[in-house]
Amino acid sequence: MTNVALVLLFAACAYGCGTPAHEPSVSRVVNGEDTRPYSWPWQISLQYLSGSTYRHTCGGTLLAPSWVMTAGHCIGPRTYRLVLGDYDLTAVEGYEQIRRVEKIIVHPQWDENCLSCGNDVAMIKLASPVVLNDKVQPACVPQSGEVAPHDDPCYITGWGRLYSGGPIASKLQQALLPVVGHSVCTSSDWWGSYVKATMICAGGDVRSGCNGDSGGPLNCRGDDGRWYVQGVTSFVSSLGCNTLRKPTVFTRTSSFTQWISDTMLQN
Repeated sequence: MTNVALVLLFAACAYGCGTPAHEPSVSRVVNGEDTRPYSWPWQISLQYLSGSTYRHTCGGTLLAPSWVMTAGHCIGPRTYRLVLGDYDLTAVEGYEQIRRVEKIIVHPQWDENCLSCGNDVAMIKLASPVVLNDKVQPACVPQSGEVAPHDDPCYITGWGRLYSGGPIASKLQQALLPVVGHSVCTSSDWWGSYVKATMICAGGDVRSGCNGDSGGPLNCRGDDGRWYVQGVTSFVSSLGCNTLRKPTVFTRTSSFTQWISDTMLQN
């Protein structure tokens, strides 16, 4: 895949990628906080049909008008829809940016029986493209092999549980999660061998992702000022979401840039 092809795929149509019209508030908060409305315009809610009601199950990232990236473990034999734009989960019905799913492609090496084996990524093709505007825009995808540096001030976003065993958030949340370098995250008193080279860690203290954040983005600002989705939320410790030295583990997007682009081109 040439760089030109990647630019055609990931650069955003009318608005560009990773440049929200409503800038996020990125103060160094200790715990999660409500996001500034529409400041993470690529965030989606993946919802499954339960009876006659759709329920939030995972997050995801809009990469192009017809394509969303999420985690492989978020996908099962269910009927799904996606909701785009910053919104309150309790008031989503009638929201105009709801899209049905045409096709789901889970990474061929994803193993649902081995979360720590990696490859926890999937692509969702929408039945109809979304309308890009100041509230709905795509994120940028990092170049293949790029690695966010240790302590890079990235942000997790999602509607996951506010704490282990707690309720899911009704309003989109954000939390500062500095990147934990691979050499630190794989040390014996951190995650050890559970973390593979195709993963990225962030957090490790009082801030973390939690159930319901899975599939959503780890947002990191690049040197060019754009926001890149450097990770796909994958797993946290079974001891609890905020376990010390057990940072949130993400699928490292740049390990799958080629697969993402090939999937979008071939489907």
